[in-house]
Amino acid sequence: MYRQKCKTLDDTKALAYKFAELVKNDGCFINLFGEIGAGKTAFVKLTAEALGVKEKVTSPSFVILNEYHSASIPVYHFDLYRLENTGVKSIADELREYSEGRNITFVEWAEFSQGEIPFKRIEINVTYDDNDDSRIYEFNSIGRDEIIEGLKS
Repeated sequence: MYRQKCKTLDDTKALAYKFAELVKNDGCFINLFGEIGAGKTAFVKLTAEALGVKEKVTSPSFVILNEYHSASIPVYHFDLYRLENTGVKSIADELREYSEGRNITFVEWAEFSQGEIPFKRIEINVTYDDNDDSRIYEFNSIGRDEIIEGLKS
């Protein structure tokens, strides 16, 4: 596990850029957890910027999936918040498909995935610090320990 407190947007940007550097060659499947407004989409936007995405990165809350193909690696951004049991089951094949190959796939509200998430992934939990307005990013690895080690260095 790796944990970092980000007091400013610049701190979050530095973390996102470091993360992008670690995943840009091989790709990664990333689950994001956190309350509404915690900073999940902000982290995705900053990581996409670091990867070279030219399109405007927006939350896929209403469309479920946004795709970005302008960087050197495809970036996919799912949001499962509005899906119910049958909705998640209807995109299970897409979740598996986007977990394979050389791409970066973000899944916000992954807790609604009902076990449809691939084995190898990074899980990022974003929380508010109770003492101030900063954010705490906790990275956990399921089969991608090299990324956690890279964040630590």
